Amino acid sequence: MRDTLVLNASFEPLSTVTLNRAVVLVLQDKAVVEQAHPELRMRGAAVDIPAPRVIRLCQYVRVPFRRRAPWSRRGVLIRDRHRCAYCGRRATTVDHVVPRSQGGQDTWLNTVASCAQDNHRKANRTPEQAAMPLLRQPFEPTPADAMLLALGQDDIDALPEWLAQPAA
Repeated sequence: MRDTLVLNASFEPLSTVTLNRAVVLVLQDKAVVEQAHPELRMRGAAVDIPAPRVIRLCQYVRVPFRRRAPWSRRGVLIRDRHRCAYCGRRATTVDHVVPRSQGGQDTWLNTVASCAQDNHRKANRTPEQAAMPLLRQPFEPTPADAMLLALGQDDIDALPEWLAQPAA
């Protein structure tokens, strides 16, 4: 399923939505297509529009300032690009570096993507106790980075240069 980046009327990233939701927003004249997929089109009986990759809302939406990206299992898998932090294979689960039974929390810095085998093998231990070093350390993405990571690497590469760059 392709995700579409939603920009506010002021061109700041707001969120990602499904391709179907993006098309609905465009058809309801609530958004305009800023960038489309080059070879994809959405066709219906009376409609033929390019499949949107980036849309911009027609009216400005005021959103509260977010200092931190909200933690989620899906977010951890996306942040780690669905790669196991212990072996590098495809990850399907989220593992707590410090297990919850030992006081570990659901935070960006305490969770990593993991394959089911390594998650089961590590069990209720820390990586040091299980002799399973992490290939890369977990990090906390900024809200804007989390949104761009949700698009996937292929979609990020296709975004306009000014949008794909992290804010300085």
